[in-house]
Amino acid sequence: MNNLNYDYVIIGSGFGGSVSALRLSEKGYKVLVIEKGRWFKSEDFPNTNWNIKNWIWEPKLGLKGFFKMTFLNHVSVLSGVGVGGGSLTYANTLPIPKQHFFKSGSWANLNNWEEVLKPFYTTAYKMLGAATNPKLYAADLEVQTLAKNIGKEKHFEATKVAVYFGEAGNTVEDPYFKGKGPTRTGCTHCGACMTGCRFNAKNTLDKNYLYLAQQLGAEILAEKEVFNVTTLIVKDGSKGYKVEYNSSIGKRIKGSATTKGIIFAGGVMGTVPLLLKLKQQSLPNLSDRVGCNIRTNNESLLLVTSTDKKNKDFSKGIAIGSILHTDKNSHLEPVRYGKGSGFFRLLTIPMVYSKSFIFRFLGIFSLFLKRPKKLFKTIFTKNYAKRTTVLLFMQTLDSTLQLKLGKITKMKSKTEVGKKPSAFIYEALELGKLFGKQVNGIPYANFTDVLLGSPTTAHILGGSVMAENIKEGVIDKNNKVFSYKNMLVCDGSAISANPGVNPSLTITAITEHAMSKIAVK
Repeated sequence: MNNLNYDYVIIGSGFGGSVSALRLSEKGYKVLVIEKGRWFKSEDFPNTNWNIKNWIWEPKLGLKGFFKMTFLNHVSVLSGVGVGGGSLTYANTLPIPKQHFFKSGSWANLNNWEEVLKPFYTTAYKMLGAATNPKLYAADLEVQTLAKNIGKEKHFEATKVAVYFGEAGNTVEDPYFKGKGPTRTGCTHCGACMTGCRFNAKNTLDKNYLYLAQQLGAEILAEKEVFNVTTLIVKDGSKGYKVEYNSSIGKRIKGSATTKGIIFAGGVMGTVPLLLKLKQQSLPNLSDRVGCNIRTNNESLLLVTSTDKKNKDFSKGIAIGSILHTDKNSHLEPVRYGKGSGFFRLLTIPMVYSKSFIFRFLGIFSLFLKRPKKLFKTIFTKNYAKRTTVLLFMQTLDSTLQLKLGKITKMKSKTEVGKKPSAFIYEALELGKLFGKQVNGIPYANFTDVLLGSPTTAHILGGSVMAENIKEGVIDKNNKVFSYKNMLVCDGSAISANPGVNPSLTITAITEHAMSKIAVK
């Protein structure tokens, strides 16, 4: 054991991986974090999402950004890649799920989760620098008007977000960690959070958990992708593991490290396919439930481009500055991109509600006949980001998928429990229409949503869920993998019920809980 390179190797540097890196380093462990994406400094982020080479992650095509799109049978997935994982491209939003989340799913009977996780949510808020958005802008105010029109004004509020507001554009010494963290700069409300904050205001993980972990000796190996994990000497991993990786960008150079423990933290799109592959090759005792209980957060993404002559700038503000709770299971958030970021207009078509593809196609065609002028304006508008609001609708209502390794594509999905995810959520479409009337616009959606009926989600979850035993799940209530020693899963794939809200805070809190169960070295 003394000859092993590390105490823990962490695969992935998102919310779960970053928390693990810091807490294990604090406890005296020697830690290596392996991340397939790049390091990004503020100046490395693109000015707009038209700079796809530095925005989208698809290294085989020469695209070395931090935003990835994956198209599966039943859902299109948006995710983040890079040192800091999803925090580089997420919308900063940090809500705590409603009570139903803590009492449903495969983890429900393992703990009184709402009470157990309370202190860890508090810690997560502190570490991520959570603050209430201090100012509402055009898109937020339109949703506030919508709330008033549907009798839900009291259910509208500003979001709690991981942003340093301070004085706009003014740089100060670390305001969070008694001087141990990096300098921060006050938010300019430019709306470009999701294309990477170029102004040092967004509290990404490389500015808190990872930054502090490095001060304690944690190593971060970027642009490397793990392809194999094998046990050493003993099949249950109690004598350690060997982790093998390749370069993810450029010439393929192999490397390896040995470690006492291992933490999978690559998110659903990283951890699940890797575990499925390892189960076939080197870790056969992994649960048969790997890849099961995948949830899409029951989301709908609608884009509404205004043709109103009033000079409103919907790109101004933070990515998500407000939230409307439409009922006990659902809520709506206005989402924005910064000025000039109009790439998504290439992927969207007018949203038409129908279970039949033919009727959807005819519906789109009829819109061109009925409202050609308005459609022309929304499609060819100048300043697309300034004129467009993305409406993110989420529900706690549950259904699940299963992910499997594909023969042609890397992964494929199939339905598991409940109705298959649908792009056609009636409540979302009705809210989209009402919002469209307010701003004189038409709701659009991703072309796969409309043509195939499969939704787009930025919050895919599950695949390595908690349960009482190996027949029902992959990990126990402390995130430890069944059948293997010193092996954990700490990322979105460990989320075991449908939160119905942005999950980053919950991934952070659950990982804080898991790390609290590991003894000091």
